[in-house]
Amino acid sequence: MLKRISVTELLEGMYIHELCGSWMEHPFWKTQFLLSNPKDLQRIRDSGIRELWIDTSKGLDMSSGQTLEQVEEETAAVLQVAAPRVERRRTDLDEEIGRAAKLCDSAKAAVVQMFGDARMGLAIDVGHVTELVDEISASIMRQPSALISLARLKHANEYTYMHSVAVCALMIALARQLDLDEAQVREAGMAGLLHDIGKMRIPSALLNKPSKLSDSEFVTMRSHPTEGARILLDSRQVSAQVLGVCLHHHEKVDGSGYPHHLVGEQISLFARMGAVCDVYDAITSNRPYKAGWGPAESIHKMAEWSKGHFDEQVFQSFVRAVGIYPTGSLVRLQSGRLGVVLEQHATSLLMPRVKVFFSATSKAPIAQEVIDLADWVGRDKIVSRESAADWGFRHLDELWTGMPAR
Repeated sequence: MLKRISVTELLEGMYIHELCGSWMEHPFWKTQFLLSNPKDLQRIRDSGIRELWIDTSKGLDMSSGQTLEQVEEETAAVLQVAAPRVERRRTDLDEEIGRAAKLCDSAKAAVVQMFGDARMGLAIDVGHVTELVDEISASIMRQPSALISLARLKHANEYTYMHSVAVCALMIALARQLDLDEAQVREAGMAGLLHDIGKMRIPSALLNKPSKLSDSEFVTMRSHPTEGARILLDSRQVSAQVLGVCLHHHEKVDGSGYPHHLVGEQISLFARMGAVCDVYDAITSNRPYKAGWGPAESIHKMAEWSKGHFDEQVFQSFVRAVGIYPTGSLVRLQSGRLGVVLEQHATSLLMPRVKVFFSATSKAPIAQEVIDLADWVGRDKIVSRESAADWGFRHLDELWTGMPAR
């Protein structure tokens, strides 16, 4: 049986099934293993992870903790609070996909140049950054799902650069969902684009390492927020809000983050936004040592961790911005059909537009059809999130982008 417990309750002899948090937050290559080494116990306690799942059928049990059913009920309640409102789209997804794809390519080239300049100690061209943020903002205004979802489909070897583009887009969408004014929306986008610039002070071999980091390498990687803040301070061209996101996007509201272990509103609103956007893109992205989770699975896991990790209101607004089942999610319908989510409904995050293409019952392709679940109330609905890898769907993204895999 799976049980979620606090790290403070973890004992040698327990079988760890999963650590509750992004794999970017801990130095473990595997997250399923029998805890038999006291050094591993200390590494977990030092990592910032506050909860984890144990498998009591493979190791020690304990009387406290939460069952899978209890956690699922809790997580569903967190997501349901976010369900009533979502920003209405202005342009259909298929209309914006082509423009967003070209923008992703040009944005990546711009970020590569900007980060390369930073690595060489050259000044940041803030004017160019502002132009890029405005282009991304315009795409998000037309149709938020297009650019946000395309930026998620990055190759592992371009993660550092496309991650910045993706977080920029997510910050803009979240800022609008929070009803911030356009000047603040632009600042949020700039903060997202520059939040990881400190990685240019990290050795390239470490950034591109095709395996999990060692403990000492992990410590070095964790220096990137303070290194980034130094770069931005030296530039003297960005606001305190942008600087704060760079420095504090790995802080958590319960004080278990880094580098300063800030608590609650000690963390600026923009940095609390950055924490959510950074984690979402990180866990949905493929890395050399780990495949990313699907977008719906990522939202679900973030909701599971949200208490103590994220600002509650910011996280709920984020869910409204991207959806409970974001674009590109593989879902199973009550009818037994599998489909990929295309767009969110204007008033309900539980009834997106879905392209069905496969029968889970007969295990065979079916005629592709786009259905709006809002028109199918009482006849069909989403009953579960599914894993494309488990089903062997290697080209799922082509179904919603209409383009070959990036």
